[in-house]
Amino acid sequence: MISTLTQAFGIAIVLLALGQLFAIIKEMMISLAAAKQQTELELAVLKLKVEEHTLRLQGKREKLAAGWSGIRKFTVAKRVDEGGEICSFYLKPHDGRPIPSFDSGQYLTFELKVPGKGKPVTRCYSLSDSALNDDHYRVSIKRAGAPPTNPDAPPGVASDHFHQRINEGDIVDVKAPAGNFCLDLSKTNPIVLIGGGVGVTPMLSMLNTLVDSGSRREVWFFYGVRHGNEQIMKAHLSGLAAQYDNLRLCICYSEPREEEQEGVDYTYGERVSVDLFKRVLPANNFEFYICGPPPMMESITDGLKEWGVPEGDIYFEAFGPASVKKKASKDVDEKGQTYEIAFDRSGKKVVWNDSTTSILELAEDSDVIMDFGCRAGSCGSCVVAIKSGSVDYISAPSASTDGGTCLSCLAIPKSDLVLDA
Repeated sequence: MISTLTQAFGIAIVLLALGQLFAIIKEMMISLAAAKQQTELELAVLKLKVEEHTLRLQGKREKLAAGWSGIRKFTVAKRVDEGGEICSFYLKPHDGRPIPSFDSGQYLTFELKVPGKGKPVTRCYSLSDSALNDDHYRVSIKRAGAPPTNPDAPPGVASDHFHQRINEGDIVDVKAPAGNFCLDLSKTNPIVLIGGGVGVTPMLSMLNTLVDSGSRREVWFFYGVRHGNEQIMKAHLSGLAAQYDNLRLCICYSEPREEEQEGVDYTYGERVSVDLFKRVLPANNFEFYICGPPPMMESITDGLKEWGVPEGDIYFEAFGPASVKKKASKDVDEKGQTYEIAFDRSGKKVVWNDSTTSILELAEDSDVIMDFGCRAGSCGSCVVAIKSGSVDYISAPSASTDGGTCLSCLAIPKSDLVLDA
């Protein structure tokens, strides 16, 4: 009897303990469920806040990426002599505010106050550093000396001004990055970057951007100069080639000096050419980006097309005098007509008969002084008033113009013209 009561008492205690345990577990589950619900609610609120912040940040970035309107003051934070009469200028905003991003391959437009000039001189120079660097802009400028055919002529106005007068701490007037010669970072197909002389500057920007982005894209970098004295950033390029196995560096000296050794100081003792590409590249299924002197660019672009490279895979820097001639619109080209262009203020009349020669080029050949900047229809510096007649364009300009004017760097006549120049 006592044993039975003891057993019953023990069972009751166990049941009571189990009941209390179940109650505790239930409360814990209810508490956990409530906590989970609260956590989910907090996460949902946090997600909304993050999305709102992201949208705001994106809006700021988009606004920032749009650049600025007109002129902005920049301070020359650093000046570096690169050799080969090329000097790099590191620019930081004078107002201390952030700088907008740019696409590697683009350029800056400068308005320079040159002594002896009645109005600012406008010139464009390619950005030469990574587009992912948000601390500064860098342009690398070669001093344009007198042409070989006229050694007594003065040096290039703008480049000489930079080299002779612009120093660290000076302030320059700059327009926002512009230009359509840009590298698409979203692509992954192999690429060939080709720079001749100072034309290597946008190629450096593209290469540095690819490296900074962590891209594993196969890159062949061809850089052509006459000899070692003209090559810039040797240590930088060699360091990149040693560090990244997806980069192939090909330095070409067309006139190496006696002390310079092939395989040590340079890769190939010849000019950069399509014949070289055929020997070196594993195939022709690359995208080709080219910037250099006019003969080099003409030869390479024509040679690539003959090699079977699609025209859509060939990109060239059409800014500055080192541009590839483009065909005029079909209707103008087929007529084969000649037109008289009167430069009214200069008192000169000349005949235009070449559908690939712009009005600006014709003016320069005729010793008529006209303003210019990018020579690609982007900066608007070459705008000129049309007193009579009409024009066409070799390619569509990106800069807008008022009625009764044209951009002389891309314009060609559709009739006899009288220009206010």
